[in-house]
Amino acid sequence: MAAIGILIKIFIVANVLMGAVAYLIWVERKIAAYAQDRIGPNRAGSEFGIPFGLLQPLADGAKMLLKEGVLPAYVNKPLYLIAPVIAIIAALLGFAVVPFGPVGPNQVMDFQIAPYVDIGILWVFAVGSLAVYAVILAGWSSNNKYSFIGGLRSSAQLISYEIPLGLSILGMVLITGSLDLNAIIRWQNEHHVWGVFVSPLGFIIFLVSAFAETNRLPFDLPESEQELVGGFHTEYSGMKFGMFFLGEYVHVITVSALTVILFGGGWDLWGLLPYLNYKDVGWIAAIAKLSVFSVKVAAVILFMMWIRWTLPRFRYDQLMDLAWKSLIPLALLNLFATAVVLQIVRG
Repeated sequence: MAAIGILIKIFIVANVLMGAVAYLIWVERKIAAYAQDRIGPNRAGSEFGIPFGLLQPLADGAKMLLKEGVLPAYVNKPLYLIAPVIAIIAALLGFAVVPFGPVGPNQVMDFQIAPYVDIGILWVFAVGSLAVYAVILAGWSSNNKYSFIGGLRSSAQLISYEIPLGLSILGMVLITGSLDLNAIIRWQNEHHVWGVFVSPLGFIIFLVSAFAETNRLPFDLPESEQELVGGFHTEYSGMKFGMFFLGEYVHVITVSALTVILFGGGWDLWGLLPYLNYKDVGWIAAIAKLSVFSVKVAAVILFMMWIRWTLPRFRYDQLMDLAWKSLIPLALLNLFATAVVLQIVRG
């Protein structure tokens, strides 16, 4: 029975993620339209009395499924076909240990696919790093110079920014004494302080590195349509292209959830609402915590979208200089300073 429950939870979470991705694309198109002083999608659904083009994601999904999947003649077919599969599987596996609500023996249920994983943050980083294989394989197997350059850029970018990304969270790991994401939320809830206030430099480094890890502007050098047509997925069409798109947005959701968990207090709201203490149980407490967590994640996602349509793209040398000459030294400094302060405080 436990296995059936886990399978049901996986099915629900995966479908909610896919639905969220579909409407996040709609939201991003609306934000882009607002930034560019135009309207954006507003027709799909109007014939049924549904406003704001809310059926646009369904039309886009149908287009992806029905569009002809072109297979170029000179690609390496096995690698070409497996690359988008790796992209979406790596993104979904990373979300498996993300607690999106309360987890514990007395809770109504564990709002986490794989609860009680003591090294949850390491799992996310380990699985997330596999996504680079999808980009590299897609670029190399496409037999296209633009795709190949995009794959090379991505490999250097992701490997570079994984270092400050990993170092940035070590301050919170030292402070909370755990790699378990639930324990990190519990520490913030018990002390009524969010991670952004006890490790502000770590938060900034994590956020900047997260933009680079998800290939979002101003760090979208692997795609860079002005230079590389479409980058690593230039030769992809139909649902194969859609799988890269889905993987990217699921990765954005996962990174936003990690930002909230590590530095935003998880579902903690400084005691402003009842039923938000980690000891509170029951359906009212669970719904309140799930709602607060979801709103925080949505706020981080909207911030990432706003940045995309606000800042210009970095040059490639600026991208690499930022990682190796700025973020990595600052991350090491943050780790050292955190260790010193903890040693003094705990004596």
